[in-house]
Amino acid sequence: MRVQRKLASAADAPVALTIGNFDGVHRGHQAMLSRLIEAAEDLRLAPAVMTFDPHPREFFAPAAAPPRLSTLRAKLDLFRAYGVAITYVARFNARLASLTAAEFVQTVLEDGVKARWVLVGDDFRFGRGREGDLAFLRRTARSFSVEAMRTVDVDGERASSTAVRRALAEGDVEHAAALLGRNYAITGRVVHGEKRGRAFGFPTANIALRRRPALTGIFTVRVHGLPGGPRPGVASIGVRPTVATDGKPLLEVFMLDFDAMIYGRRITVEFLHKLREEARFADVDALVQQIGRDVNDARDYFAALG
Repeated sequence: MRVQRKLASAADAPVALTIGNFDGVHRGHQAMLSRLIEAAEDLRLAPAVMTFDPHPREFFAPAAAPPRLSTLRAKLDLFRAYGVAITYVARFNARLASLTAAEFVQTVLEDGVKARWVLVGDDFRFGRGREGDLAFLRRTARSFSVEAMRTVDVDGERASSTAVRRALAEGDVEHAAALLGRNYAITGRVVHGEKRGRAFGFPTANIALRRRPALTGIFTVRVHGLPGGPRPGVASIGVRPTVATDGKPLLEVFMLDFDAMIYGRRITVEFLHKLREEARFADVDALVQQIGRDVNDARDYFAALG
């Protein structure tokens, strides 16, 4: 898959295109990607995706922007897995935000990526002040046809990034998995920490989080990217109120029956079930006792899986 970050005269051949933020690449997004690949094959066009970085809400109101469900790298990996040939990563900045809907259609879609077929959600909005919608896109398109994607429901609920965030915030990772079509996961590099876990008898792999996480608490997890294959574990994600005061979120993972130096390794933490909320304990001894109970609960969880 080719990743293109410049939109002006970006394409060397016409494309079939779908547009969106694709945060989380949930089941609704997956339906769009499947339809894109199908249409591109029928029309003999290269299947392409246009996504935005940062998310427009991060540009306009960074303090109020929702937590991201996926990194740009994770999105690109999922696009590649679906068979997308080209991904246009549009940098959402003041220049892009200032384009009128008509300018976006002409300079970006027609002149830039040379779209011949465009798929969007039925609630798609674009252009300065969100003035453009599906009807406007169909009315102004000269060189491409427009198709609207139907809503995808999961157990009577619309699959959306908002619904996934809500499920994760409530600790219902099982429901989030149903909306995503896979378990929610965070990928990152293992960094050096303060070695408190090792001193407590529970050495952890630490992943620094650049942004506010979509979920907090203590979870049973499965860790990928380690020698010997996936490992069961228990993870804490949050601000560690008993031992830290800086308020910086951190993902800490204790892997069951595993103790090896893995600093610098890129791992993926797959969230399976929430055990409890993050809590402040009276002292370190109380914290260590609770960690022991969490580890036992995690062992019981995996034993029940068989």
